[in-house]
Amino acid sequence: MPRISPIAENDASEKVAQTFGRIRELLGTDEVPPMFLAMGRVEAFLRDAFMNFKKFVGTDGAIDSQTKAALALAVSCHAKSEPWIEFYAERCRATGFSDQQVAEIIAVASTNYMYNTFFKFRDLSGSDLFEGMGVGLRAHTFANTSLDEKTVELINTAVSDLNACQPCTSGHVESARKLGIKDDQLLEAIQCAATVYALAQFTNAAG
Repeated sequence: MPRISPIAENDASEKVAQTFGRIRELLGTDEVPPMFLAMGRVEAFLRDAFMNFKKFVGTDGAIDSQTKAALALAVSCHAKSEPWIEFYAERCRATGFSDQQVAEIIAVASTNYMYNTFFKFRDLSGSDLFEGMGVGLRAHTFANTSLDEKTVELINTAVSDLNACQPCTSGHVESARKLGIKDDQLLEAIQCAATVYALAQFTNAAG
């Protein structure tokens, strides 16, 4: 039995039912995804979730909705939230990514874990002993997918931030700027990641 049981649309309060209707309208679906139904137990959180999802995940802004879908898939994988992984994998396909590219998005995010772990250790060790040593880890994935460079770099930035790797995050911000990614686009990528991560954490806890 889930720790937080979903609330049926028929049993929802007026305000929750209105938000459910807006979610259906935004997604173009007949039913509200079950992850949002559990959020209906806390009306304020549901409203925050919907407004942030709409602005930073579900629609074009400083970055387009297809790129946001890729970011959302990478972040939901980081959060280990199976319902959201499935949701965003399908959303990636709906926005034009192929099955191969869905796999590549996950592979790019996963490759970050190698580098984040290495550089975070070097940063946290409190010693310059490792400063002159090479990474020694293969990461050809970053440059050998069919994804465009800007999408890869935004995924790199978001995942490095989630992994709290300061050297990687600052390095990817610098690389993103060299690719012509503007600061408002970087900010929106992190706002997207923050929203996706928060929703995934609620879903994981709801059980």
